[in-house]
Amino acid sequence: MRPRRSLLSVPAINIRALEKIRELDCDGVILDLEDSVAPDMKGKARENLEKLFSGSSFDGRETVIRINPLSTPDGKADLQLVLSCRPDAVLLPKVEQPSDIHDVADLLAEADAPEHLKIWAMIETPLGVLNAASIADAAHTPNARLAAFVIGLNDLRKETHVPRLPGRTYLVPWMMQVILAARAYGLDVIDSVSNDFRDIEAFEAECEQGRAMGFDGKMLIHPAQIEAANRHFGPDEATLAEARAIIAAFAKPESAELNIINMNGQMIERLHVGQAERLVAMADIIAQRKAKKT
Repeated sequence: MRPRRSLLSVPAINIRALEKIRELDCDGVILDLEDSVAPDMKGKARENLEKLFSGSSFDGRETVIRINPLSTPDGKADLQLVLSCRPDAVLLPKVEQPSDIHDVADLLAEADAPEHLKIWAMIETPLGVLNAASIADAAHTPNARLAAFVIGLNDLRKETHVPRLPGRTYLVPWMMQVILAARAYGLDVIDSVSNDFRDIEAFEAECEQGRAMGFDGKMLIHPAQIEAANRHFGPDEATLAEARAIIAAFAKPESAELNIINMNGQMIERLHVGQAERLVAMADIIAQRKAKKT
């Protein structure tokens, strides 16, 4: 289990931004070789990441490298870099079918990549949304390594001609389709970026909406967004208190043979215990990481 409340996208060409990663309170970084890097700078960006991984400790932050499409020379070079740097995951752009996952998984297996190196998939095209369930099913095949979906709404808006509207109107059904597919096959799912990092009010609203929809966290484009993402997608004190109370209530001897109990006037099922334990475990992981920094 890893907290994935805040995943900051960092252009691999931006040396200054790469150097600041260790100062940030994000749960992870998505080191981008794709959209944020100009075609003639891809090689330099790979060099930057090679230096970053050879000389830096990420202090428990999850590291994800977003590569270019594997059908391109840059994509192939990016994957070789992934094999050399060994991040926690490789993020594939514009995944549209299960074979996109299987092809990369096979290459990782052939190269004896460590088991911890997972595959994340960007779902950002109409075909990717329509095939989300079959793509997620790849997680249950041998050596698939698939661990998470990341929704990309900028490309999805472009391809569907859906305008940018408050509340992400008209995109919500597609987002829920991707979330449902991810949950059906045991994957984490990360919400899309919010483009205007100066509009904190709009970002807070997106975080609140994303948490209510069931996302695990959010992909970010600026450090100013980290605090709000951590707050919205992390367990708050009231939620934690309730979770601990549920665990304690079902741990009582008189509850041993009960599947439903009355707790403060609410009927609580035993199935809620697992959810409560997950919340408490997540909070403990976050607290331990904070303690290491102090």
